Amino acid sequence: MKISSVFLSLITLPLQRPKIPNFANSRTLLDSPRRPFSTTLSDNSELKELMEYLNKLKNYEKSGVPVGAGTDSGDGFDLDRMRRLLQHLGNPQSKFKAVHIAGTKGKGSTAAFLSSILRAEGYSVGCYTSPHIQTIRERITLGRTGKPVSAKALISHFQKTKENLDTAVELEKGQLSHFEVFTAIAFSLFAEEKVDFAVIETGLGGARDATNVISSSDLATSIITNIGEEHLSALGGTLESIAVAKSGIIKYGRPLVLGGPFLPHIETILRDKALYMCSPVVSASDSGNKSVLRGFSRACDLPRQLCDIQLLIERDLSLFIELFDVKLRLLGSHQLQNAATATCAALCLRHQGWSLSDASIRAGLECAVLLGRSQFLTSKEAEMLGLPGATILLDGAHTKESAQALVNMIKMTFPESRLVLVVAMANDKDHLGFARPLLSAGCLEAVYFTEVDIAGDSSRTTSASLLKDSWIQASKEMGINFLDCNTEEYESLGDQYFKSAQKTGCESILFVEGSLAAAMRFGNEILRNKSKSQCGIAVVTGSLHIVSAVLGSIDG
Repeated sequence: MKISSVFLSLITLPLQRPKIPNFANSRTLLDSPRRPFSTTLSDNSELKELMEYLNKLKNYEKSGVPVGAGTDSGDGFDLDRMRRLLQHLGNPQSKFKAVHIAGTKGKGSTAAFLSSILRAEGYSVGCYTSPHIQTIRERITLGRTGKPVSAKALISHFQKTKENLDTAVELEKGQLSHFEVFTAIAFSLFAEEKVDFAVIETGLGGARDATNVISSSDLATSIITNIGEEHLSALGGTLESIAVAKSGIIKYGRPLVLGGPFLPHIETILRDKALYMCSPVVSASDSGNKSVLRGFSRACDLPRQLCDIQLLIERDLSLFIELFDVKLRLLGSHQLQNAATATCAALCLRHQGWSLSDASIRAGLECAVLLGRSQFLTSKEAEMLGLPGATILLDGAHTKESAQALVNMIKMTFPESRLVLVVAMANDKDHLGFARPLLSAGCLEAVYFTEVDIAGDSSRTTSASLLKDSWIQASKEMGINFLDCNTEEYESLGDQYFKSAQKTGCESILFVEGSLAAAMRFGNEILRNKSKSQCGIAVVTGSLHIVSAVLGSIDG
């Protein structure tokens, strides 16, 4: 409902007026011009040659993925093109042991957990994930530290391989994509660095993903975290077709780790493919496994969750581990499930003869971190944003499942918190599905809709007004009261509005659209004035790209 007619239907609790923030004379780091998503300021000069090269190629992260591109059909991406590219680089994918991870959600977190476990044991690990938050270097981590590849190492390797890349690009007549070429560079780096393991996350689906060039002999294990309705058109249009596409990473005779839980008929699709490929299956969701979230603690200004992970696998492979009082930095029951999935993969590697102690598994789980996933900013970081004392949570959730996981995590960590959401999304996401779990969270004061570039380009950005329309629709369907205004309207309402609202004895969720900088200040002021003795949290979500914009402001 628009602000002019809101009093006709407000019927809940008394509305207390928050202090109106004065934005006119207040500037913070968030007001600074946004840098390109692909590089941080410090990378601009060092990686200029590489980024200019990549930016001349097709970039489906910017333009969106074509219909059917991830299916194992005539419409799918051409894996032979990727194989020919790798041949020009000496087939680097055959020079390391790989763990291949697919799934709708949880791939990056599972990769972070498993990579950390392997490093804790002393292995040299390459990890390849996407997308990135602040710099493209984040997609490639190397060695025993878990840090992104240095700009110097990345540009040096690019220059070494550029002649071969040029040949491949020319022979493929411009069909090679940004993702294919950068994946090839990552694999070539892993081979050059002689990593013990490469933990590789798929970009889209599995069967026709550019990463799906690992042979059975070079694959240690494959992992499918879960199956959900994302990239529907690119992956065949149904949950079943998505499962089939992701099952394409299963290789003959190599173990498959399932995260889950899955719908029964979806798990059947995955298990049937594994049976056909003679691949033993290990499931983190089997009835003999007990992963329990026991509580939360704080360390170094940030929350940790205390967990027990008990795994007893008796089907296909015999695996066992008990870990008590594990302190995870990645929060929420979904992250506990990802940790259990990574632990299953570690046990599979141990079963194959690789040295992996229980102590290393514990240490790896406890050290794992991932930018933009259930990430609380420190007090210093909040102060750097010009928001001293604010509690700010960054989470790149962008599906209905991840929105629900975010709600669950907040309820477990801060059950009485008042919330303000700052949301920006890509135009190919399910905006209604994303809104519903968050609207049902309770204690929601306001939702601020804003816009950020997607992969450095505005073509996939959803306008704040269209995004707000989706939330208005969801609110009406759910019978939730809201006030629809922009920042200027909100500031100009003055005492008359709030006195009228007080007379009605009603309160609603504020829906406001505007800039990211205004959103953060606006949300913080509402929480400071309405939460009082309660904890108030500003939650930045809807896309990893809005997370990038906030973190980039801190590190700039």
